[in-house]
Amino acid sequence: FCLLIISCYIHTITSEQEETGFVSSLNPKLFKKKEIFSHFRFYWQDIVGGNNATSIPIIPPLPNFNNSFSAFGLVRIIDNALTLGPNLSSKLLGRAQGFYAATSQTELDFLMVMNFALFEGKYNGSVISILGRNIANSKVRELSVIGGSGVFRFVKGYAEANTISFDPIKGNTVVEYNVFVSHQY
Repeated sequence: FCLLIISCYIHTITSEQEETGFVSSLNPKLFKKKEIFSHFRFYWQDIVGGNNATSIPIIPPLPNFNNSFSAFGLVRIIDNALTLGPNLSSKLLGRAQGFYAATSQTELDFLMVMNFALFEGKYNGSVISILGRNIANSKVRELSVIGGSGVFRFVKGYAEANTISFDPIKGNTVVEYNVFVSHQY
């Protein structure tokens, strides 16, 4: 008798879900693709000034906050080139689009929220989404790969950021990103 009641209850819930359109079955073939592991290296070109700026402040840092050099409160929106080599003239592989915000009151520490939108080969039109803490003065910083689209559906992994160059006069920065992901193909 209990099994009959449970069966009727499950059938009722399933029928209600299918009628609303909010819930439906997924094709199991979506999950039976081959999982592969990939390593990508990009050079993130952060140009903060001039006519060709790719990183624009949308919220300035708090003035003289605790007399520190943390830039606390600064938020920049970005559309940075991702290149094959460290030079800006190197082959363009994609764009890093998103924002970063100075989140520490005592050190140069950023919250990074970016999509690496790729242009090349079989990755054209695919995106790797990255989120994490970036302590700018650390040699290597690790950020999470939190999702993706296109070839990178169901992606998981991490990215390591390493500053290659910083121009203290202009503020421009080149960061090497090594992205390690597991995704279906």
